[in-house]
Amino acid sequence: MSKVTISIPQDLARILGVRVKELPRIVKLYLVTELYREGKVSLGKAAEIAEISKWEMMEVLASKGIPLQYDEEDLKEDVEALEKLL
Repeated sequence: MSKVTISIPQDLARILGVRVKELPRIVKLYLVTELYREGKVSLGKAAEIAEISKWEMMEVLASKGIPLQYDEEDLKEDVEALEKLL
């Protein structure tokens, strides 16, 4: 995945209560969380962009009170994946 570099004011670290070093990771989490909430990215894509596991992404969403978007197609894919494993 190619990357784009942007400038983020250091003052944002103070506003968010994080160290400047953590700012890129936190900003990515804010972005993908909102994209997921709006239905613009899937859970897997959000996790990929944030460079975390799907489980970690689910924890981030839960901590912000964002429900998982899980439909019949997701269930079907999960059942098929489980059947392959068993």
